[in-house]
Amino acid sequence: MPDRPDHERIVITGVGMTAPNGNSLAEYRASLLAGKSGVVPFETRYMPPVLAGVCDFDPLRHQNRREVRRGTRAGSVAVYCAHEAIADSGLPFEEMDKERVGVYLGITEHGNVETENEIYEISQFDYDTKVWSHHHNPRTVANNPAGEVTLSLKITGPHLTLGAACAAGNAGLIQGLQMLRLGEVDMALCGGVSESIHTFGIFASFAAQGALACCGTDGSPAQACRPFDQDRKGIVVAEGGGIVTLERLDSARKRGAKVYGEIVGHAMNSDASDFVLPSRDGQARCLEMGLERAGLGPEEIDLLSSHATATVQGDIEEATAIGSVFGDCSTPPAVNNTKSFIGHAMGAAGVLELLGNLPSFEDGVVHPTINCPNPDPRCPVPNLVAEEPRRVGRVDHVLNNSFGMLGINSVVIVKRPPNDVASAWAN
Repeated sequence: MPDRPDHERIVITGVGMTAPNGNSLAEYRASLLAGKSGVVPFETRYMPPVLAGVCDFDPLRHQNRREVRRGTRAGSVAVYCAHEAIADSGLPFEEMDKERVGVYLGITEHGNVETENEIYEISQFDYDTKVWSHHHNPRTVANNPAGEVTLSLKITGPHLTLGAACAAGNAGLIQGLQMLRLGEVDMALCGGVSESIHTFGIFASFAAQGALACCGTDGSPAQACRPFDQDRKGIVVAEGGGIVTLERLDSARKRGAKVYGEIVGHAMNSDASDFVLPSRDGQARCLEMGLERAGLGPEEIDLLSSHATATVQGDIEEATAIGSVFGDCSTPPAVNNTKSFIGHAMGAAGVLELLGNLPSFEDGVVHPTINCPNPDPRCPVPNLVAEEPRRVGRVDHVLNNSFGMLGINSVVIVKRPPNDVASAWAN
């Protein structure tokens, strides 16, 4: 890692999340190690029955009923995760200068759910727009999820919602890191959120592409999402959220904070080649850039969390990119995939996938890619962990891949907590 002063070293000190198979990091990690899926049958307007990763958190834990009604599902996910992250961090939040707190959340899309709902509502009244809700505009502006967090927590610092397709979770982390290094904020709430399952349009569009999973090989929802497997069925859409508190290392050390890990590398680039189809060359270059910025060689990555969505070309392109960067390592990093458990949580996917792998710093275990008994020979993933967890020993670096439509690629690399701070994994 390039030498940086402590005020430029950025660490994760709190975690708040909700996923289809867990509402805390401990519950989520237990589900990933136990092979517990969060994919269930789901009904959405105008579509035959579909499958989805559905969260089961309590929105009233940190909001009242009026706030939930007035806001959005993505906003409720964000508020829940932000409150949980702050509580987990041990920060003296009430005493902090709220102008020095920033909120940076990635999304894949926002506003579709609310607009679809309003159009459906006026269709019941002969399309009389007098029925249209006056809440529609604040619900659908792109900054809504991050803005709802600032309203809930009375944060007066900057907030941004970052549209980065399915690379958005990583983008939120990268933005928070950069703003801390620039000195714009002293603490960042960052990550990604998704309410995607509540818009029928996303299901209809994937179905039109022939990319929507309908069932598992045995007809069960739990087996529907099959990254890298020959019998892949396509994408399973999911909702969810993951938000972390980021701080400078000197600040975290001063207050004796527990640390989950240090972000030591990141990269974002663009394929500039197609609206939808990914590029192995662009993805490989993004991996190389992340390693270069971290000052690491490929052989120093112990665990690689793949983006793979269980689409044929997507899986093949990423597998080829991974192989081109890590294939010559004497011991390539263990590679796994989290979408096989929860589906594709879109804007939240990257951060949820990263969070599920951070506990490997403590236990040296890599959670598996489930639903992959017959790996596709066209996906030459070196060292794929499939079906069962694998104990690999000491894990020092985790690399997280997240890629999205319009050719946006992202990589985040996290290192185990520094030796001279309290580790979140000490207990």
